[in-house]
Amino acid sequence: MWTLYKREIRSFLGSFIAYIVMSVFLILTGLFLWFVSGNNVFDLGIASLQVMFDIAPYILIFLVSAVTMKSISDEKRLGTMEILTTKPITDTAIVLSKFFASLTLIVFTLALTLVYAFTINELASPVGNVDWGSMIGSYFGLILLASCYTAVGLFSSSITDNQIVALLVSMLISFFFLTVLQLLGDVSWLDQIGRSLSWFGLEFHYDSISRGVIDTRDVVYFLGFSSVFLGLTKLVLESRKW
Repeated sequence: MWTLYKREIRSFLGSFIAYIVMSVFLILTGLFLWFVSGNNVFDLGIASLQVMFDIAPYILIFLVSAVTMKSISDEKRLGTMEILTTKPITDTAIVLSKFFASLTLIVFTLALTLVYAFTINELASPVGNVDWGSMIGSYFGLILLASCYTAVGLFSSSITDNQIVALLVSMLISFFFLTVLQLLGDVSWLDQIGRSLSWFGLEFHYDSISRGVIDTRDVVYFLGFSSVFLGLTKLVLESRKW
């Protein structure tokens, strides 16, 4: 598994995808945080990265989908998946190595935004007057959210050998669980059913963690969500043997 993990990392770093993902994420979050009129740090007058944490889940939908879209679909298209299966490695190891390699790239990209956090800390009045608890919780929430998107992206990549189809399917599934279920919870005539549906949405648990309180129920939800889609990916890979 470690060998496959390193192979995936080298593949990312040897292509433009990694650099495009990091650049696009940093540029977009930076624009919303510092320059978008009426919604930037200076206009709001608050020493917080909340603007970035509000927009980041939506930007990550596209970026994570772009990172994972060729993870398995490309292997199937090029016929290298068959080569992998002839080696002494399990389907679980294949899926997990691709999952952790993709997540590593996303986490590194998120880590680069810490420069924004330290800038906010210096701009605060007085210096250091920042809610670090909420900020750390939001970063942790973004990592868990990215892990869910990554699992969805791998599943989408496993069901097709077309990268564009994998990208679109991944974005649709991620958007559904992030936003649509949350919107259903706000529909008054759905009442209790709507609130129950919103609990299954990613945004519900992300917002909970972003308050700075790490609730084990939220963590278990994110880990369970990722596990379900990783399990589905493994099931798709195993179906070739049927």
